[in-house]
Amino acid sequence: MTTLRSEVALDSTSYKGFMLIIVATFLFSSHDTISKYLTSAYPVILIVWARYAVHTALMATLFLPKAGTALFKTANLKLQLLRGGCLVATSLFFTSSLHYLPLAEATSIHFLAPLLVILLSAPLLGEQVSSRQIYAALAGFLGTLFIVRPGGNLFTLAVLLPFCSALCFALYQLLTRKLSAYDSAITSNFLGGLFATGVMSLLVPFFWVTPTMNDAIMMGALGTLGMVSHLLFSQSFRYAAPAVLAPFSYSQILFSTILGAIIFQHIPETLSLYGMVIITMSGAWALLKGSKPA
Repeated sequence: MTTLRSEVALDSTSYKGFMLIIVATFLFSSHDTISKYLTSAYPVILIVWARYAVHTALMATLFLPKAGTALFKTANLKLQLLRGGCLVATSLFFTSSLHYLPLAEATSIHFLAPLLVILLSAPLLGEQVSSRQIYAALAGFLGTLFIVRPGGNLFTLAVLLPFCSALCFALYQLLTRKLSAYDSAITSNFLGGLFATGVMSLLVPFFWVTPTMNDAIMMGALGTLGMVSHLLFSQSFRYAAPAVLAPFSYSQILFSTILGAIIFQHIPETLSLYGMVIITMSGAWALLKGSKPA
């Protein structure tokens, strides 16, 4: 009887993790949908600045009263600055890609990041990578060829933007993993947002366009969605193992496809859909099999 209660409790706890990560990925997709809408009227620099300015202000409001100056303290400033640079580059590349590419396709290419982490973790962190993970990464790259294929509508230089965002985000994740030995997740997230806000604040006067009231609210929503989705994503791992939950992050591709169809009336081509499925399955397979020997 006791065993039965434990199993039920475990299932209930895991369910909370599943729900949190699904909500988080939907909010990420909603964030990207708003970003794509705004890129049609405003410079990318302004959009990224607004996103991180609101994000940092909200984090300061939530955590500064309790943490105080400890929120600013880091044991490895050099790595934090490098991580912040990767974060800024990721946002600039991906937001720029949304101006030229459909939401679903840009998101799918950006989701090469987890597969790039697998390939880069061995040379940069000295971590062991299984043969199955390498095969999964190669399969993911094959999936992008279905999306970005010679003769296709997306076979332009613009596809380099989400590729670059994926690479920068992979480096960002590797630096985050390395920094976890020095600083708390809250400190790293706050300092990353603060760095991005500072850099964008230096650039935004040269790209300033006064937004309408409606668009200003949308820009405020970017920062709010970004912060809430990151917190929910991190919180989900309190209820279930990362190896179990991480593949569910690929539901963001599905949500982006749905939102792209509803908001922008874009339906991906059949081969692009195949590519999205391949990227999703290869990424999920690599994460699920990552803890098992080759």
